[in-house]
Amino acid sequence: MAMLSKEEAKQIIDKVLSYAKADETEVSISGGRTGNIRYARNTVNTSGESNTITVAVNSVYGKKSGVATGNELDEAALKRIVEKSEEIARLAPENPEYMPMLGPQDYPETKNFSQKTADIDPSYRAKAAMDSIEVSNSGNLTAAGYLEDFAGFSAMGNSKGMFGYNQSSSVDFSVTVRTADGTGSGYAIRDYNDIGLLNAKTVTEISAQKAQASVNAQAIEPGKYTVILEPTAANDLLRLLAFNMDARSADEGRSFLSKRGGGTRLGEKLFDERVNIYSDPMHPDLPGRPWNNEGLPSTKTTWVENGAVKNMYYSRYWADQKGVDPVGRPTGIIFEGGNESLADMIRKTQRGVLVTRFWYIRAVDPQTLLYTGLTRDGTFYIEDGQIKFPVKNFRFNESPVIMLNNIEAMGTPQRAGGNLIPPMKIRDFTFTSLSDAV
Repeated sequence: MAMLSKEEAKQIIDKVLSYAKADETEVSISGGRTGNIRYARNTVNTSGESNTITVAVNSVYGKKSGVATGNELDEAALKRIVEKSEEIARLAPENPEYMPMLGPQDYPETKNFSQKTADIDPSYRAKAAMDSIEVSNSGNLTAAGYLEDFAGFSAMGNSKGMFGYNQSSSVDFSVTVRTADGTGSGYAIRDYNDIGLLNAKTVTEISAQKAQASVNAQAIEPGKYTVILEPTAANDLLRLLAFNMDARSADEGRSFLSKRGGGTRLGEKLFDERVNIYSDPMHPDLPGRPWNNEGLPSTKTTWVENGAVKNMYYSRYWADQKGVDPVGRPTGIIFEGGNESLADMIRKTQRGVLVTRFWYIRAVDPQTLLYTGLTRDGTFYIEDGQIKFPVKNFRFNESPVIMLNNIEAMGTPQRAGGNLIPPMKIRDFTFTSLSDAV
């Protein structure tokens, strides 16, 4: 396994820096083991495991920079990487937005590594796949699934004394189950840092139940409906809002956070007062990296509080231009929810649609955050507090900004797509047309 200890990574970084002649030099090392298993039509068709390690050197002369990478750690190879990065830097044009490298930083000790995940072997993956496949076989269903696990490290250091090291692990599992006649389809997905939290059989049973329940879907008229979004579906749209909170885009008039006539909507109440969004690298259910995308320490940050926008992402360059502190983009968001279960939401719905997930989402208008896409793999009509029948899939046109002003209820946040997102009940969600796809 390509896992270097903190001490080993530091020794290599120091060695690389000793070869450097540029004004500034940064070294990044990352590596680890990635394993996977894939199956379709209830049969495993691919599996594999790879061990990789990468060294990247960024050399800077003034405002000219060049990057070179390699995957060998011997002295000659490391010297070649440094020489190549410096050669590229001397030939490169100046970057007018270049910011000097950081000095020493105090990074938090995040808990995003699980030894259980690091210990996964091919036998474990095979058993997880068979647990899933057996669910489908027993129900005369067809499953297609994918499991990928990773355990590795990343380290970085520079000529100004900055150094950071982190170990991380992750596991992602998704499964689609179809009925024998192809008219019913279900889907479920889970992601964790700790493989001990994953039960492939249970996840597949959820997908299988949706597939069986969605046979012979009926068409209902498009229009505005109350929708109940499972966490996967809610995440499909909310992540688009959270990761479009860039300060520069807002300042330059290109964002839903841009104010007409100039300025931004920072501090304005844009959403229902129950909307609270934050990020926290120390959260036990969603641990993150100890540093952000520019090497600054990751910290707990509130993005939306009681419906008001509290922060936007500021790159180091844009923060310098505006005279504020930089605010890094988080690796995952936490959306505070409510206390209603999915069953409670359904029981209290007079007429609505339950959505498992969205797909093929595309931007329509970035300034209003309007998106279009399709429902998929389990869409159901609700009437008088009960699921009455499966419905044909819809195309939607909706903005998460509008959506978060039409909240009727929320449940307990669940991990979905690298975020913590609650199931949500939303009124007046816009479906524009039908789709014959299952």
